[in-house]
Formats: sequence, structure tokens, C-alpha cells
Amino acid sequence: MQHRRGLYAVTDPVLTPGQRLLQAVAAAIDGGAVMVQYRHKSAAEAERRREARALLELCRARGVPLIVNDDVELAAALGADGAHIGKDDVPVGEARRVLGREAIIGVSCYDSLPAACAAAEAGADYVAFGSFFPSTIKPQAVRAELELLRQSRARLSLPIVAIGGITPQNGAQLVAAGADLLAVITGVFASPDAAAAARRYAALFA
Repeated sequence: MQHRRGLYAVTDPVLTPGQRLLQAVAAAIDGGAVMVQYRHKSAAEAERRREARALLELCRARGVPLIVNDDVELAAALGADGAHIGKDDVPVGEARRVLGREAIIGVSCYDSLPAACAAAEAGADYVAFGSFFPSTIKPQAVRAELELLRQSRARLSLPIVAIGGITPQNGAQLVAAGADLLAVITGVFASPDAAAAARRYAALFA
């Protein structure tokens, strides 16, 4: 995986429904998003496949990788750039077998450095920690501390993603502590101007 730094925009079916999905993601990319994750856990398979395929075409045209959340099989079927997996999904090795050597595989490690080290050893392309701040999307999420980023940066060479309640105001401390990518849902897609919102996050990496 190319070592990208910047905004990692994550979609949400409530904030980016239907026709708004492509418009909102295009705006986020225009504002500086360097990666996009398609996240829709509740839709029927046909709808998810249709949305993800359209999103993949958009992202490919703009040179931004599209990662599929929690569905390695869908990512493989579409030829997406990769998949993001959590503790209840397939292991990294199985995801690699399905997706191939070139795919981007990201792993949620929550608040655990040992889990991140294990994911890196297994061949993950990036690891994600959080929630660092209270999140409206996952209010019960495990909370991670800033020190975890510093420790991980000292131990790991692969990209580190921070997620959870991140705003342009609190995101700077995460970047300073070692986060390469800030994964954001509400801060971008709840905004009436997703491009302007994305620019505020991208500026943290300038």
C-alpha cells in the first residue's frame, strides 16, 4: 500500500443515502480525501453491490482507493482496492487469499497495540485505532488513548488510522501523535458542504 496521509472519508447510509452517496463522496474527494471507505451494514446485497460499484467507478476516475467495510467477498467481486476488517470478520490471511497480493487490507485494532502488531505481522496494510473521542455513529465504541498512537508509531512502520469523533479541532493532536490517516464520517458527511469540511481535515496534514 502506498503510504498515504490525510483524510480517510467513510460513508454512512444515514448521512449519505441514495443519490447523495456519489455527490457527497465526490465532494469529499474534491476537498482532499485520499481514501474512501464504503460502509453500509444493513442494506440488501443487491443494493450494496450497486452502490459500491458506482462508488468504485467514481473513485477510480479520481485516483482514490475505495475500501469496502466488513465484506471481503463484495470487495473481491467488484475488484475494489481493498477491504477493512474487524474482530468479527475473516482473519487477515484469509482476506489476503481472497483479495490477492495487491489489495489494501485494513484492520480495526480498537485500543490494542498487541492486536495491531499481530495484524502487521499477518500482512495488514494499515491498522486503525479508536474511538478516540465520543462518536455519534458508535456511541458504545471502545475508547483509545492518545498515547496508543505514540507507542504504535514507535513500533510499526505501516500506516496508522485514527477514528472516532474526530473534528478539525481535535484532529491535530492525533496527527502529531502519529496518525497517518483520520477516518471521518460525521465531520464530513453531516456537513452541508462536504468539500469544505474535507478541506479542513486535509489542512491538518499540510
